[in-house]
Amino acid sequence: MSQDLLLRDLAIIFTGSLLVALVFHRLRLPALPGFIVAGALLGPNGLRLVSDVHRVEALADVGVIFLLYSVGIEFSLSRMRQMGRQVIGGGLTQLGVTVAATAAAALAFVRWPVALLLGFLVALSSTAIGLKVLTDRGDIDAPYGRLATAMLVVQDLCVVPMMLALPFLAGRAEGGALGLAVALGKAALVVVGVVVVARLVVPRALTTVLRTRSRELFLIAVILLGTLTALGTALAGASLALGAFLAGLVISESDYAHQAMAELIPFRDIFLSLFFVAVGMLVDLSFVRAHPLLTVGGVGAVMAGKTIMAAVGPALMGYAGRVALLAGLAVSQIGEFSFVLANAGRSVGLLTGSLYQTFLATAVGTMIVTPFLLQGGPAILDRLERLIPLNRLLPGFRLPGIRPTDEPLTSHVIVAGYGLNGRNLTRALRAINAPYLIVELNAHTVRAARADGEPAFYGDATREEVLRALGIERARLLVAAISDPAATRRMVRVARGLSPSLHIIARTRYVTEIGELTRLGADVVIPEEFETSIEIFARVLDHYGVPRNESERLVDEIRASHYQALRTGAPAPFRLAATVPGVPEVAAERIRLERGSPAVGKSLAETELRTRTGALVLSITRDNADLPTPDPLLPLEPHDVLTVVGQPHQLRAARQLLAGTPAEAAAQVPQRGPAS
Repeated sequence: MSQDLLLRDLAIIFTGSLLVALVFHRLRLPALPGFIVAGALLGPNGLRLVSDVHRVEALADVGVIFLLYSVGIEFSLSRMRQMGRQVIGGGLTQLGVTVAATAAAALAFVRWPVALLLGFLVALSSTAIGLKVLTDRGDIDAPYGRLATAMLVVQDLCVVPMMLALPFLAGRAEGGALGLAVALGKAALVVVGVVVVARLVVPRALTTVLRTRSRELFLIAVILLGTLTALGTALAGASLALGAFLAGLVISESDYAHQAMAELIPFRDIFLSLFFVAVGMLVDLSFVRAHPLLTVGGVGAVMAGKTIMAAVGPALMGYAGRVALLAGLAVSQIGEFSFVLANAGRSVGLLTGSLYQTFLATAVGTMIVTPFLLQGGPAILDRLERLIPLNRLLPGFRLPGIRPTDEPLTSHVIVAGYGLNGRNLTRALRAINAPYLIVELNAHTVRAARADGEPAFYGDATREEVLRALGIERARLLVAAISDPAATRRMVRVARGLSPSLHIIARTRYVTEIGELTRLGADVVIPEEFETSIEIFARVLDHYGVPRNESERLVDEIRASHYQALRTGAPAPFRLAATVPGVPEVAAERIRLERGSPAVGKSLAETELRTRTGALVLSITRDNADLPTPDPLLPLEPHDVLTVVGQPHQLRAARQLLAGTPAEAAAQVPQRGPAS
């Protein structure tokens, strides 16, 4: 009977979750807050459709284990080294400042252990929601996106020591601060022991399993590894959460990380959805109705406070105030691990009654508001900047204002952004002795570029005064080489308003940005999305032996049409010339003479085709009749179709001379035999 009830509860949960998640999808919201809402509606504080909440919570605990396991797999020591500066300057500062400020504010109302726990809860953000929204908006590689990612990584790593500290905060562990230090030391030894054993055992074991080529056995082995590691750390006195993370960390450094992650994702998502549903069941809707101002005020205070406190670290690192605040907005919500800590805090008696309900209501509110806040964040900061310059609000340690040169440059190139694209561009400009100036928002990057002798300056190229200081009115080109779509749009609009004759080249990630950037004033928009596609098909054509000149012609046609051929999915309006076997780099085309063509009425001899282009006419098709080796004195008539052979550049010249039509007018025709 109990099994029937469990299946009934699961059926109700998944049905309700599916319906609410569909509504959230229509509203373009992440699904995770939808699961919380579903739990609040279905649970004992809502419609009371689920009979046994504790059984659901037991399954939800499995979701937490899978979540930590997957976080460990996705975690990479090499990735941390690459993000080291953002992790230390942004992540650790955000965590420390937020914990300290929240605990200090809470001391006026609660005991210090509870205040510190509240600091932990508020400091953690939702990795699932934050990364989901950043990825959907295409901002994951923007400067603020990278900062937010570093903060989220640090938070995830700090969950384990926070969990270890809870028994000591509750007074249920002996030794006080010394006992906590011993527990952390023991956890560190467990980490070292697990990693050493795993490096010796796990690769061999997984290699043996993979030789069976059985996905089922590999999945069982991966789950067994996580389970045994978690149980081993629990027996050693640490937590299951630490063991799950360590198991993932072991796999992350192996060759099987991607496959293991792919196998675990469905299980993780299912159990994690149960976890959020269980959290929603704990939310007392009557408490929210009875304390609406407390709930709304808590959401506002947490999100505003976290945004400002998270912006402190990036500002100190030299990032612009706008970038720092956008990164703060991305991590301003309360995260899924906060619920894990809150449940643990409730079990040890630190969180009770209305305080726990206040936390739940506030946390759910921040998670629901986040997508809307990130969507409108740039507009909100634009309005704020009209009142208070953000660089004054968050001054940090920055370089002085722009003073490019004693003598103003003219006909120079302004390169906005000094990432990979910016560095490659300046290298090319330097090779042709073209004058240029670099403007960049990352002070560390500017210092490094200046040390290399580059004319790099700190500044926000979306600001009118910065562009004027760079001589935008005298510049020849502006290249927007940044990875922030919103900032690129603002930059193009401001630059076009300052200099109507300026040639603007903008980089964007997605082809859907082409129309908007063109409308704002960009002369050329280069979308990475389809430049990758172009490079792929150019390599494919090269593999099939298509002459390089022909593939380059197709590339030029696609770019000239603003990638319309790739965007619409319609048949391509271009054709390849046929290659002639046995004769390298020689092709054949059929060229149709339309009425009004410059060659109509002239003979082949009078066109001087052979002399002027090097191409040769093999035959003429007139009124469905072929005229092979035509007489040089034969007058050409409208609608004649000339079969012409030659090298690609000769065929291009022949098209212009005979037909006066663009390259795409030529139709592909198979020809065999040598050209002479």
